Amino acid sequence: MKLNKSDILKALETITVAGEGKNMVESGAVRNVITFGDEVVVDIVLSTPALHIRKRAEVDVMKAIHEHVYEKAKVKVNSKVETPEKEAPKNEIKGKQIPGIKNIIAVASGKGGVGKSTVTSNLAVTLAKMGFKVGLLDADIYGPSAPIMFDVERERPLSVKVGDKSKMKPIENYGVKILSIGFFTQPNQAVVWRGPMAAKALNQMIFDAAWGELDFMLIDLPPGTGDIHLSIMQSLPITGAVVVSTPQNVALADARKGVAMFQQESINVPVLGIIENMAYFTPEELPNNKYYIFGKEGAKNLAEDIEVPFLGEIPLVQSIREAGDVGRPAALQTATPVEKAFEELTKKVVQEVVGRNENLPPTEAIKITTMAGCSAVKK
Repeated sequence: MKLNKSDILKALETITVAGEGKNMVESGAVRNVITFGDEVVVDIVLSTPALHIRKRAEVDVMKAIHEHVYEKAKVKVNSKVETPEKEAPKNEIKGKQIPGIKNIIAVASGKGGVGKSTVTSNLAVTLAKMGFKVGLLDADIYGPSAPIMFDVERERPLSVKVGDKSKMKPIENYGVKILSIGFFTQPNQAVVWRGPMAAKALNQMIFDAAWGELDFMLIDLPPGTGDIHLSIMQSLPITGAVVVSTPQNVALADARKGVAMFQQESINVPVLGIIENMAYFTPEELPNNKYYIFGKEGAKNLAEDIEVPFLGEIPLVQSIREAGDVGRPAALQTATPVEKAFEELTKKVVQEVVGRNENLPPTEAIKITTMAGCSAVKK
């Protein structure tokens, strides 16, 4: 007897695979039917890996063909399992731009102690003074300083309803929305976390927060080049990076590595430029004098050497340190050389962001795999 493919398909419509809810043909489980006289080969694909369901489906195919088409048909069933990929929960989706946030600027440093967090906080308040909507994510998990610098140490983020979800409401001061791990720990409590725990905390502050509409989100990264940096760049498409350094050679060597990290082909985050902090010392009683304690124009020379923009220099002034300690960034002081320095610096950063957005495509978040105990980064 010569078997007909349409008769075989009609017979297979009588079978319902466990867990599918539809007949085998309608659900797409039947991928191919081939007939050769009284022989038939049926290829099926199941989404359930359970062996007993797979074997039951094979038997049901044979029985259906024997009962509804030809009882002596020689039936061969090829079955395989294709498990559908699970969709990541929305709050864990990596590499997605946060709705409402236009530009994400990472502020980094090759080493600690160069004033990266001080520069970040003053950039944030200066942007806010210029009329921009600004957010600051303190990603320095092991040494959070934003709560102190913005005088909000005792504040705790509240939960707000956004649509049908509960989200963290960032703390706001001086026109800047802030989230930091420091809001969730005690002042004398050390954060002793491995990389995955730190990355999870960061993702919660990024994606489970009600940031609202922002022109700029500044991310205060930890010093160095490590796991947190990769986690941030995996989670978000960074518009551009700013590297902070002091003028001395030991800081410049690490700043060079910081720039190189962002410029790796597999990371490819545009470097907006280098900022030189503690460029010179000006005593209060001699406001026109400049003493180059850590060296002169080291970061400027580095920027020229590696061909990235030099964004400006910030003097070593006692009032900057004092302002940070009392929780009122120095850029808030009016009609002072410090305010002017931060205004010039911020204008340059904004110019670089505008130029970057006009001339370069959006940055892609990176994908990270782990091989032989080392982090491998790839697009």
